[in-house]
Amino acid sequence: MENFTYYTPTKVIFGKDTEKQIGLLLKEQGCKKVLLHYGSNSAIRSGLLNRIEVLLLETGISFVSLNGVKPNPRLSLVREGIELCKKSGVDFILAIGGGSVIDSAKAIGYGVANEGDVWDFYARKRTPARCLPIGAILTIAAAGSEMSNSSVITNEDGWLKRGCKSDICRCKFAIMNPELTFTLPEYQTACGCVDIIMHTMERYFNQSDNMELTDGISEALMRDVMKYAKILKRDPTDYRARAEVMWASSLSHNGLTGCGTDGGDWAAHQLEHELGGMFDVAHGAGLAAIWGSLARYIYKKNPLRFAEFAVRVHNITPSREDLSSLPSEEIDALALAGIKAMENFYHSIDMPTSLGELGISVTDAQIEELAEKCTFGQTRTIGIIKKLNKQDIINIYQAAR
Repeated sequence: MENFTYYTPTKVIFGKDTEKQIGLLLKEQGCKKVLLHYGSNSAIRSGLLNRIEVLLLETGISFVSLNGVKPNPRLSLVREGIELCKKSGVDFILAIGGGSVIDSAKAIGYGVANEGDVWDFYARKRTPARCLPIGAILTIAAAGSEMSNSSVITNEDGWLKRGCKSDICRCKFAIMNPELTFTLPEYQTACGCVDIIMHTMERYFNQSDNMELTDGISEALMRDVMKYAKILKRDPTDYRARAEVMWASSLSHNGLTGCGTDGGDWAAHQLEHELGGMFDVAHGAGLAAIWGSLARYIYKKNPLRFAEFAVRVHNITPSREDLSSLPSEEIDALALAGIKAMENFYHSIDMPTSLGELGISVTDAQIEELAEKCTFGQTRTIGIIKKLNKQDIINIYQAAR
């Protein structure tokens, strides 16, 4: 196993009606004026935004608002938020929504607290030194940004989707009331479940001598989300299912499932980021559409790990308990069966397993552009299990058509 540091400073307030504690939580942070940052009108229609505003007024905390966050959050809105916070004297940002809103809030926090262009941090030209404090009221279980150190933003100039990681952006607190996710559309719920699973899988598929405990946590988390994703497809107001998925969202991306590993592969996310940048697809759906083709392309570099995934996550029965003693042909067969089982799960919740099913038709020229952007102009490879260069990436996109 690898040495590791586990750092998760976010205070979690989980359960029914927990959003009612927002005034106290902001007071604890010394907040005087907060930016309420959210996405579409759903926060207004549900009455959540109004309830938050009333609680802030009762607590004596002033606020300004900025809505309009989209999936694949835009740099232009981030810049608008930075100017608003500076002009209004905001000292805290409250993200009301899911990963896109929280990521946008983190980027605004970077831009307010540091000089220069905030995009420099996402283009990896500079490293942020500070971030305005951020809290979250979660309304969708998906990205895990409420407990992660990462933020992903899309720059409309070139439609580049890039991430920035720093512990200084971690939320001070995250309010998680599963009931706030009851009204999510079925498609968003399914996309969220895929994102949660993929955050775990990216860490699970690695080239380390792993900790058995970390593996067990990861495997249980993936089985749990697959179970409850199917239940939510039948009954979106099942509180237990919403709660299980919401907690899994945070645990999948707060570093827990990467303890003792090399950090994981993350090629699926890199491939999807370019799809999201070019076609503005939902992140979870994009991940589902690309993963099978990626997995079949790389599994022979670590077939035993893929076989373990098949047996421990999808309950595919091997001929003997000690997988390492199996002949290579059976290990390969198990690996491929596990990949197929994952795709079958995606289909069971109406998620795509190809770009065509995702609803996009990709030309050869677009694939060339996607691969060029993914390698940052052929200055890097992606992936851990197999180092993927530009031609490898082209091959995977072509196979995913």
